[in-house]
Amino acid sequence: MNTKELNSNELPQHVAIIMDGNGRWAQKQGKLRIRGHEAGAEAVRKTVESAAKLGIKHLTLYAFSTENWRRPKTEVTTLMGLLVRSLRKELERMTENNIRLGAIGSLEQLPKKVQLELNEVILKTQDNTGTHLTLALSYGAREEIKQAVIEISQKVKNNIIPVESIDETIINKHLYTQNLPDVDLLIRTSGEVRISNFLLWQIAYAELYFTDELWPDFNEQSLHKAILSYQKRERRFGKTSEQLT
Repeated sequence: MNTKELNSNELPQHVAIIMDGNGRWAQKQGKLRIRGHEAGAEAVRKTVESAAKLGIKHLTLYAFSTENWRRPKTEVTTLMGLLVRSLRKELERMTENNIRLGAIGSLEQLPKKVQLELNEVILKTQDNTGTHLTLALSYGAREEIKQAVIEISQKVKNNIIPVESIDETIINKHLYTQNLPDVDLLIRTSGEVRISNFLLWQIAYAELYFTDELWPDFNEQSLHKAILSYQKRERRFGKTSEQLT
């Protein structure tokens, strides 16, 4: 696909991706699951750099969910090690591509080694002004919303926030994504057609794009195809087509 087919004036401001299919990719290749995760890490690099090249302002990747902690301990340990290696390896590339890193989720649940590496890369890229890459780690949307409700309730109880003032803006300020705009385009790979507890509040008006491609096969052309599909849609936000014109 030629990038010229895309309208640079109608790019989604915030793209979120559920990266699914590493294990199935490895199985199809007759390889161990870790090889699928390694190939998935390479797909992350390609996708992030493609998004940066296009000028996508925000890219959020579902890297590890709260439910993923239920996986076999050996696989979780391997994934955490791969995350540390990837952060170290990609720091230079992120700097070269002007990419700023952030993270959302119950980050305190991550191993200390992961937290330290993550914080270091976030610190070293904080002044970059290009694509803002956010990794959702130990993330679950229901947990995010629950924590927001608890925090707001405590502030109401302590007379910090009047209950009648609670609106979408107040709620947004108490979510992990308080510094991010709503999602415009949500992509999920591997043929699964579900949201899997990802950014449930933030995707209220997102365009959804599902592809049968397994995540390690996702590349620059795949991203362009998803964005082209997005640009062909009419985003009405509750209005009629006539109102938009």
